[in-house]
Parts: sequence; C-alpha cells; structure tokens
Amino acid sequence: MTSPGAESRPKARQPIDPANTVGGQAVIEGVMMRAPGAWAVAVRRPDGLIEAIRSELPRLSSRSMAARIPFVRGIMVLGESLTLGFRALSWSAQKAVDEDEEPLTTRQIVFSMTLALAFFMAVFILVPAFVARFASGDSTLLFNTVEGVVRLVLFVGYIWAIGRSKDIARVFEFHGAEHMTIHAYEAGDPLTLEAVAKYDPEHPRCGTSFLLIVILGSIVVFSLVHQPGWLWLVATRILGIPVIAGLAYELLRFSGLGRVPWLSRVLAAPGLWLQKLTTNRPAADQIEVAIASMVTALDEDQLQAVLGRGAVPDSALVARQGAIAG
Repeated sequence: MTSPGAESRPKARQPIDPANTVGGQAVIEGVMMRAPGAWAVAVRRPDGLIEAIRSELPRLSSRSMAARIPFVRGIMVLGESLTLGFRALSWSAQKAVDEDEEPLTTRQIVFSMTLALAFFMAVFILVPAFVARFASGDSTLLFNTVEGVVRLVLFVGYIWAIGRSKDIARVFEFHGAEHMTIHAYEAGDPLTLEAVAKYDPEHPRCGTSFLLIVILGSIVVFSLVHQPGWLWLVATRILGIPVIAGLAYELLRFSGLGRVPWLSRVLAAPGLWLQKLTTNRPAADQIEVAIASMVTALDEDQLQAVLGRGAVPDSALVARQGAIAG
C-alpha cells in the first residue's frame, strides 16, 4: 500500500525555506519533531503500532519580541526546548512499555530530569573548576588550561560511556532516524524509507553540537575571569551558563543556516564529530517512526507539499490521523 499522492508524478526536488526548518529529539522508542507551527511525538508501541500526539505551538519568535533578540533568544529557545523535551519524554515513557510493566510517573520523570540537570552542572561545570583550583596553584593560565581540558574529557568520556548501554544505544538509533528524516525533508526529498536512509545520521543543528559548543564556550568565557575565591568560583560557573548558552545558540544557528558555507562547515565540524558517539544508524522501522513524527508535526499545506514529492508510509499517515482525531 502507498499513501495518497504516491501515484502522482513527484515534483522537482525543492529544498524548503530556511525559515521553515524543523528540529527534533529522540525519546523512548520514538522521536519528537518541532515544526514551525506545531510539535509532535511518535512512538512504536509494544504491539508494533505507531502512535502519535500533536499540539499546535507557533514558533517562539512569533509569540515574543524578546525571542527575536540575539543571545536572549537562545536562552528562551533552550527553556522551551527543555519543556517540550520533558513533555515528549513523559508521553513516550507511558506508551513504550508493555501492559504488564509499570509506566514511569510524571513525578519520577521530573525527579530524573532534575537529577540529570544537577549532575550536568556538578560534573561538567563545577568539578573541572575545583580540580583546576587544586592542580594549578597560583597560575591563572594553568588553572584555565586544566579546567578546560578536564571539562572536555569528562564530557566526551561520559557520552562514550553511556553509549555502551543497550538502551541508550537504541535511543541513539532513534536520534539518527530523527536527523536523517530532517535532512530528507529540508532537502526536498520524498519521505520514503529509501530516501531517508541515504542520509547521514549527523546534523549540524543537533543538541549534541549545542552542548559541545557550551563546553568549548565555557573554556573561552571562564578564561576571562581570573582565579576567583571559592564562592565567586561557583557563582561565575553557574551564572555564566545562560550567557554561554545564548552564544552557543547563535553559533549553532549560523552554522545551520549555511550562509557562509566554509565557515559553517568549520563551526559544525566538532559537533558532527561528537555525533559519531550520540547517533547510530537506525533500522527501517525506526526511520518509519521518525517519518510519522515529521508528518504529524507538519500543517496541512506542508503535508500536501511532502505528498507531492512522492510516497509516505501509510503507517505515518494513520498515526497523524489518530493524533489529530485525538
């Protein structure tokens, strides 16, 4: 079976407008996609069916003037992304378990995410500063060097270590499926399993790249602060994160737009290298879930444009219909 529009002749390959780019996130047994006017989550249930949800949500820049201000918008987008990510993860956790398994409660997920945020701040922001303080003596140069090296090693080492877990490796496969589907959509290709599968699982606008830029940016920003006392050390490392996040967002956005191709490639390269650890090549059934999430997030006009390119898996359209009807 094929989707409506599959019998029609595909239109010429037409990349989408950069203003209509799509973002996403891997969740438990599925993918969340954020389109310009809505966001959606699709998961593969234990019975094999794909189920999706959809919520209308215009882009933050259309809802707030502050979200159009460089650097400020990065902090605001990060906050909204964390909120949507939490909601997507909560829903996927409830749908991706067998009937005889107890799904995670909202309280458990909130606690886990709070713990994860505290862990990130402690291990990747404060621990390197404390290690550098004890190892550098009175040398500011040595302090900044040790802090930066320790932070980078801890971050890359942590990513590598969690990727050894079978469960996390599967999430990384959905991460790859998300990126590959976005690549195909933004390039103007049909959203078929075959068309999506030809793309690489890395993407320059990935959240992994964002975190790496935050880590590297912290090395530069914190090097401007002379060795502080313990209280000021902690305060600057915590309060400096929003500033660095705003800078990281602007760099990631610039590299994703590709307006200066060679510079975009340079800025994107470290994040793409790191994504070799956070993305795995997915199976066809995982790509199918990512496609379902994409077509569910799109509005009707965008969907018709996609159908004009060629076939879309029936399961993706059924998931979209269920999400809209629900």
